[in-house]
Amino acid sequence: MKILMVASEVAPFARTGGLAEVTAALPAALRRMGHDVRVIMPFHRCAAQTEPGVRKARKSTEVTLNGETHKGLLRQAAMGNVPVYLVENREFFSRDYLYGTPEGDYPDNPRRFAFFCRSVLQFLKRMDFRPDVIHCHDWQTALIPIILRLEAADDPFFARTATVFTIHNLAYQGLFPAPAIAETGLSPALFTTEWLEYYGQLNLLKGAILTADLITTVSETYCREIMTPAQGCGLEGVLARRGNDLFGIVNGIDTDEWNPAADKRIFRNYSARALAGKAADKLELQRELGMPAAPSVPLIGMVSRLAEQKGIDLVLELLPRLAESELQLVLLGTGNACYLERLDAFRRKGAANISINLGFNDPLAPKIYAGSDLFLMPSRFEPCGLSQLIAMRYGTVPVVRHTGGLRDTVIDVTRHPREGTGFTFEDFSADACWEALERALACYRDRESWRRIMRRGMHRDVSWHTAAGRYETLYRMAVDTRRG
Repeated sequence: MKILMVASEVAPFARTGGLAEVTAALPAALRRMGHDVRVIMPFHRCAAQTEPGVRKARKSTEVTLNGETHKGLLRQAAMGNVPVYLVENREFFSRDYLYGTPEGDYPDNPRRFAFFCRSVLQFLKRMDFRPDVIHCHDWQTALIPIILRLEAADDPFFARTATVFTIHNLAYQGLFPAPAIAETGLSPALFTTEWLEYYGQLNLLKGAILTADLITTVSETYCREIMTPAQGCGLEGVLARRGNDLFGIVNGIDTDEWNPAADKRIFRNYSARALAGKAADKLELQRELGMPAAPSVPLIGMVSRLAEQKGIDLVLELLPRLAESELQLVLLGTGNACYLERLDAFRRKGAANISINLGFNDPLAPKIYAGSDLFLMPSRFEPCGLSQLIAMRYGTVPVVRHTGGLRDTVIDVTRHPREGTGFTFEDFSADACWEALERALACYRDRESWRRIMRRGMHRDVSWHTAAGRYETLYRMAVDTRRG
């Protein structure tokens, strides 16, 4: 099949979270299965410094939005043998951040991503590349299924092209004031409750859900959760209407990149059969962070976006208790200004057993995964989560809230002693999180039992192989649906 993957971020060219990892690893897995997969994304400023180099543009396009014409150029690069196209427009994409500053989103986001989506469809014609499937990711690409269904339904170029739309996080919907529809180039006639209107606002994600041939989410549990009022973010009714076309597929990770036996970014390599290197990684991490080098003291790691979704409120509430306990905590993250300020205020108190690292520090992340004993993810909700998969791959036992993809990927040791790979808690509260940590720390003291848990996690198949096969099946279903 010919497959075009469309996303606002793709690693290593641009990334703010798990979306970029998925849109890099899934195309590679599909390519290995024999499909002609290509990726297209905006040419963000950070992509200009990315290796391998991005080649200069040879094709251009013009998009008129709200009476103004904007020119786009098409650059090209590659991820291994996967071609990557990057849509260039300096006004829209040559910025310090992808979506907004720590103070808030860019106000022209509707126009920025409308330009991107319309450019994608024009460039396909310029290249004469007719995909069997266009796979779109999150609200930034929502206009593509909307346009193909409601504007270009009679365009022979796309007559046999199906659309699959993946919701990575329902909380981000592309919700804008009603006048923003003019910025997208869409007809005002679409601003109705039947299509894009949502309580007086423009909702692009709603439009994509209603117009894509098939919709996916990034775990089976999250797929069920978003059709309920508790986690439907107001769109549970719309999603339920498409329930027969909605599927959950758990993400994988790139097991070549995330491999403790070969990872050059960590201090010492190790494997499930030879765990000695992990102890060395822990000591070196403690030294690098200026913490006491204590082999027997349990080290808890966190690599997280600092957002309400990630349960940072629980962490802040637990910090005084953690500071007084016989353990160590290392946290790496960036995100909302309010959390940055509160974490920085605690850091200045100078707790010797807690290392708080604020900002983007790519080299430190793999060292935390490798050097920690436990990995904490107290998420309020979690569509899938990749960090717990990486942690298990590195023999670092996850402590997570029992929600979304965390529920699908982490088996609680207390409930299932012979199969367990981590520790879970149900209630979103600091006390429930602390109780799970206490269970984990008690188990940590039994070193032989702990090693068995570590090895079970390391042996778990967290690759993209299974997930890519499921996507392949859905692509064929989408094509069959599109072509009758």
